[in-house]
Amino acid sequence: MEKSDETNGYLDGTQAEAAAGPRTPETAAGKTQRCASFFRRHALVLFTVSGVLVGAGMGAALRGLQLTRTQVLYLAFPGEMLLRMLRMIILPLVVCSLVSGAASLDASSLGRLGGIAVAYFGLTTLSASALAVALAFIIKPGAGAQTLQSSSLVLEDSPPASKETVDSFLDLLRNLFPSNLVVATFNSSATGYAYLPQNTSSGNVTYEKIPVVANIEGMNILGLVLFSLVLGVALKKLGHEGEELIRFFSSFNEATMVLVSWIMWYVPIGITFLIGSKIVEMKDIIMLVTSLGKYIFASILGHVIHGGIVLPLIYFAFTRKNPFRFLLGLLTPFATAFATCSSSATLPSMMKCVEENNGVDKRISRFILPIGATVNMDGAAIFQCVAAVFIAQLNNKDLNAGQIFTILVTATASSVGAAGVPAGGVLTIAIILEAIGLSTHDLSLILAVDWIVDRTTTVVNVEGDALGAGILNHLNQRAAKKGEQELQEVKVEAIPNCKSEEETSPLVTHQNPAGPVAVVPELESKESVL
Repeated sequence: MEKSDETNGYLDGTQAEAAAGPRTPETAAGKTQRCASFFRRHALVLFTVSGVLVGAGMGAALRGLQLTRTQVLYLAFPGEMLLRMLRMIILPLVVCSLVSGAASLDASSLGRLGGIAVAYFGLTTLSASALAVALAFIIKPGAGAQTLQSSSLVLEDSPPASKETVDSFLDLLRNLFPSNLVVATFNSSATGYAYLPQNTSSGNVTYEKIPVVANIEGMNILGLVLFSLVLGVALKKLGHEGEELIRFFSSFNEATMVLVSWIMWYVPIGITFLIGSKIVEMKDIIMLVTSLGKYIFASILGHVIHGGIVLPLIYFAFTRKNPFRFLLGLLTPFATAFATCSSSATLPSMMKCVEENNGVDKRISRFILPIGATVNMDGAAIFQCVAAVFIAQLNNKDLNAGQIFTILVTATASSVGAAGVPAGGVLTIAIILEAIGLSTHDLSLILAVDWIVDRTTTVVNVEGDALGAGILNHLNQRAAKKGEQELQEVKVEAIPNCKSEEETSPLVTHQNPAGPVAVVPELESKESVL
């Protein structure tokens, strides 16, 4: 009987009928086991998506209770804790991953990967901007919406201060090269204006507008990214002398990813209260959506087309693989992006899922994803271009070919400096409006519904980063098959008490000499020299 059970695939008819009865409970048990295994593998994804749905339902149910601002603040507290934990981990994650990632690549590999990444980011952002402008001219979200300028909507947010285009780009360069790395961890540079009175010869008083550079609250991710990349390359050039510091950053990076895996289990709870509190605190959702419906529709449609068609086609063109299977493994970071509206806050979960679910090389993901979270803003470019055309139509201003070209270039360039935080992209719309000669006063309308559009914006932003990592990983694997050494690992001397190879960083290969007896004296002499 035991033998027939083991070989049930080869039983004759009589034996099969005799064995059919006992197999029924085993089949049911097998289905239960498979369901339990599926739930264990995808528990975090299921909990996260459930958190989004529960949060939306909770927010809709609590709107009728007319909660006070203090009660809404208390309701949002678990979500605030999630944002704090995610932001806490950003600094060590970005710095350590980029330093160890840049140090793990030789100069030619770094140049090739960096060049491909820059080309991918630039082309996808420019195509997103072109798509947005085309949709805005087709849908015409600002046509017939001039009544919105009569303050019929109660808007609590004020538009950002107007800034000259040249000063915006100078701020971008200032942030690329921070004067103090410690200050860059919690402040960034921004230009304000002072007005100095001047007496003219006729006795009239005129005011001169003078730019004043000041530090504003907010981590200067752009400067930290550049410094980390350069530091990693410098450590690579040092050779043996830089290996200890490379090992330090690699170990720090691995420990940070362990912290990320712990934080991820709190994400469903935080998302539930983030979305619920946001729905509760909005005063008149129906009026806002009705009044600005065409603008919201044009922006979200652009995100759907770019994220659902354009980016997957680009991925398929390079890899010849199913892009949606790749994206299926990223549901948790997408839900996090939808809830937090922050590309930076989504970075920890994106790294974890890209590596574990999609098999992207850690050296590539930890090198390219922090850069992408800072400079690749496809979703932001879409809603910025739609907003610029919307405001132009709102003011009955016809845009000529030169102004349209200016919108495309400015949106592509300014999205690089957009902060990866909620409503960060709204501030860069002012740059586009200044470039085409429009007032920033109507930005208050954009701010009124930014909490809706910003969610799909962030999802498209992080999707572009993830697919870029997948493309780079495929190109690297293809180069390796052709015999090219695309990635070179950092080799350091073995440590007598090091852990097993499986527990060490993928960025560091421990090189073992011929015999263990000969290792110890050599290492002791090297360590005594250091």
